[in-house]
Amino acid sequence: MKFFTVTLLMCLVTANAIAAWESLPTEAPAPADNPTTEAKVELGKMLFFDPRFSATGTVSCFSCHNVMEGGDDHRSSSIGVHGQIGGRNAPTVWNAAFLSTQFWDGREATLEDQAKGPVTNPIEMGMASLEDAIERVRAISGYKVYFEAAFGAGDAVTIDNAAKAVAAYERTLITPNSPYDRYVEGDRSALSVQAIRGMETFEQAGCMSCHSGAAFAGPALPMGTGFFMKFPTFPDRPDIEKYSLMEDEGRFTVTGNVADKNVWRVPTLRNLEYTAPYFHNGTVKGLDDAVRIMAQSQLNKDLSDAEIADVIAFLESLSGEFPQQTMPRLPPTPGDLLE
Repeated sequence: MKFFTVTLLMCLVTANAIAAWESLPTEAPAPADNPTTEAKVELGKMLFFDPRFSATGTVSCFSCHNVMEGGDDHRSSSIGVHGQIGGRNAPTVWNAAFLSTQFWDGREATLEDQAKGPVTNPIEMGMASLEDAIERVRAISGYKVYFEAAFGAGDAVTIDNAAKAVAAYERTLITPNSPYDRYVEGDRSALSVQAIRGMETFEQAGCMSCHSGAAFAGPALPMGTGFFMKFPTFPDRPDIEKYSLMEDEGRFTVTGNVADKNVWRVPTLRNLEYTAPYFHNGTVKGLDDAVRIMAQSQLNKDLSDAEIADVIAFLESLSGEFPQQTMPRLPPTPGDLLE
């Protein structure tokens, strides 16, 4: 009977696998004006880890996006210059290259655009302008050779090239070959019985109406198009108020369009076990609560404890293989850059 049950579950999921389920590509798409090269990735990684381009010299991209683990910082809201606390939870940078738009509210179209945003945000890195930031880079003479290797000789040290380099590095932050990926690609032993049940529940409950595609963040769209959904859809559920999930009005803060109130870019579900706490305000600490709240707020459904445990087993199967990360050696700080 056990063998029959397992086989039946596998057949139910397998029947829809080719059409509905996608494995994660091993390479991320790059725009025509910024093809990924080894030299760009090397430079971008250095810039990603370097805190010297923040107003206090203490905050880097890595500060909020720890690529040595889940690509976030495990805080409800990130801490920026002068100990200021931001308004939203830091999304993971892993697999961000597969998202159709960037930031929770989708205010930037590409990774290149996104890389510039935190630099002049008064709470995050706090630089007065992008030109001030790139002047810091120019003042560190050791960077010039890396910019020229990536972009050619001449006026290579520019803010646009810096953003392109960071984006190129981020496009290498891909976590393929998860148990789920191997299962979809034909290895029927890659998922546990519980994860297979969770996969079926995930589909039947309607979760894939938002969390589809290879990154479980919506269908593949042209970069910058943005795949957005209203959250919460059913705001009368008690946990909505408990976790303050409507206080931030989401995309409305960017567009001013009333229709965009509480509308958000759909986040990836990959590597969720590495990225607690959850949701845009980081108020939900556990996957069990996150799954329960999503079923209630988006689907108006109450999942049983057993169903929630099954879905969590499936979500945990979306954790892939993290490429090895090493800390880069940065160019030395010149004495005249010191205050």
